[in-house]
Amino acid sequence: MYLLNESLSFPSVTESTEDGLLAMGGDLSTARLLLAYRSGIFPWYEDGSPILWWSPDPRMVLFPNDLRVSKSLRKVLKRKKFSITYNIAFNEVIKQCAVVKRKAQHDTWITSEMIMAYTRLHELGHAVSVEVWYEGVLVGGLYGIDLPEFGVFCGESMFSLVSEASKVAFFHLVEHLKTKNYKLIDCQVYTQHLARLGAVEMPRAHFLAYLNC
Repeated sequence: MYLLNESLSFPSVTESTEDGLLAMGGDLSTARLLLAYRSGIFPWYEDGSPILWWSPDPRMVLFPNDLRVSKSLRKVLKRKKFSITYNIAFNEVIKQCAVVKRKAQHDTWITSEMIMAYTRLHELGHAVSVEVWYEGVLVGGLYGIDLPEFGVFCGESMFSLVSEASKVAFFHLVEHLKTKNYKLIDCQVYTQHLARLGAVEMPRAHFLAYLNC
């Protein structure tokens, strides 16, 4: 594992450990974060620890046309009880993603430092959010890094305060990306939840090819 310095560079992703850990240290500057995502690398660490950079192999991805919509989600979408917006409540979405508790998760990896860094990315148009509202209240959403030059969206986190709200956000994101002919959504690592939605693992080398790496 490499220790980063002030130099704006990363080692080859082939130097990562078996679980995908590539480097530690550095900073969360806009330039470094964009270089990371464009190189198939992302930060993931807990509050109080050094910044850790990852590039797992295999990589979990979703091809937009492969999204699986469950019967329960179809019923929710048909009722149209939620309203959807884009990029009007990014700060609220990322903060909710940080505080909403998840099963088997004891602490958040979305630190105050991460929130500040990704908010800067949002202000520059690189980080985007999808918001789900019910009767004027934000009840779900997601955010991620947009790489339109590659047709790739890097999903970061989602939250739900009511049943199916995060899935509704994800569905609308996928439909939106389809209209722009995006190639895939980077889901980073395997989870059963993502697999049920249609995401699959692919070799890291294949994923990097989508980024022209």
